[in-house]
Amino acid sequence: MVEEIGSTADGNIILNVGPQHPATHGVLHLVITINGETIQKVEPHLGYIHRSIEKMCESLTYRQFIYVTSRMDYLSSHINNHACALCVEKGLQIEVPLRAQVIRVLMDELTRIASHELWWGAMAMDLGAFTPFFHAFREREAINDIMEETCGARLTMNYMVPGGVMQDIHPNFQKRVKEFIALFKSKVSEYNELVTGNIIFQNRMKGVGNLSAADAISFGCTGPTARGSGVSCDIRKLYPYEIYDTINFEEILETEGDSFARYMVRVREMSQSISIIEQLIDNIPEGDFQAKTKAVLKLPKGEFYQRVETARGDFGVYIVSEGGTTPYRIKFRSPGFSNLSALDHMARGSKLGDLVAMMGTLDLVIPDIDR
Repeated sequence: MVEEIGSTADGNIILNVGPQHPATHGVLHLVITINGETIQKVEPHLGYIHRSIEKMCESLTYRQFIYVTSRMDYLSSHINNHACALCVEKGLQIEVPLRAQVIRVLMDELTRIASHELWWGAMAMDLGAFTPFFHAFREREAINDIMEETCGARLTMNYMVPGGVMQDIHPNFQKRVKEFIALFKSKVSEYNELVTGNIIFQNRMKGVGNLSAADAISFGCTGPTARGSGVSCDIRKLYPYEIYDTINFEEILETEGDSFARYMVRVREMSQSISIIEQLIDNIPEGDFQAKTKAVLKLPKGEFYQRVETARGDFGVYIVSEGGTTPYRIKFRSPGFSNLSALDHMARGSKLGDLVAMMGTLDLVIPDIDR
């Protein structure tokens, strides 16, 4: 939906797209300068959903602030919470029980698949294919049912706590996860038939929104956006946390750097997450699901940083502690902002109709950017 059209002295046209537009995947306002159908400039305007989350966290305890991050990238809420818990544990030197570590990784990878499923359905719908959206949500709902049974919620789970997880997994957890694995594997061929192998879809994606490896690094892109340009940046591989260094999985890289390459990274990543889950689901060790911690947590004076790999890339948590019960300063390094910064570079010289494909392959969640 074009909100407003203006013109400039040199004959360019300025389009205000959003912030109320389904293709912007949230309240994102784009000021687009075009000449005919050719994009001259894309200027993102943020601020429509700013809630001052980082400042809010400075008035919350080290147990409370974790769950505010569920409301940033709400499609990676488990993983965001995980990063915060790891940062607090690093400061307090808490040793997390092995059972809790395995459960955390299982939840992370289920979250990654659920996020990519929503992205896959929305990506196809952005380009005019409505049916894949329902197929994607069929599998995603199975994951949400598992989350609801164990965590009590379907989106913002609030399951990770300093020292482990809030409660043990549900007795049905392993059974339902195995059922989901079988369901997912039986539907992969549908994904290829409906979207990946569709010649119309490929023509809309290949050669569109090119981003070189050097440019991806220069803009600070991470996650599938950078790996679609051949940049190795998977935090699970480079800086392993929890038990990731004991698991066999592949970091998915594509070298073309176009929208189709970024698409293929996410599609292939779902299969890697399935592989990780298969390795762990029958090998959840016995023991405690949470380490014993004090009721009131006080981090020692100092600075602490922890990074994890969310569905969108490198998420970092930086805490400055003065030794009290609340952080002195908190800063989150979320992947969406850096990935969005590359959009103007990718779009210049392209046609207006290709902008949706580029934005879709960035997989933007605006509250992750505008927090």
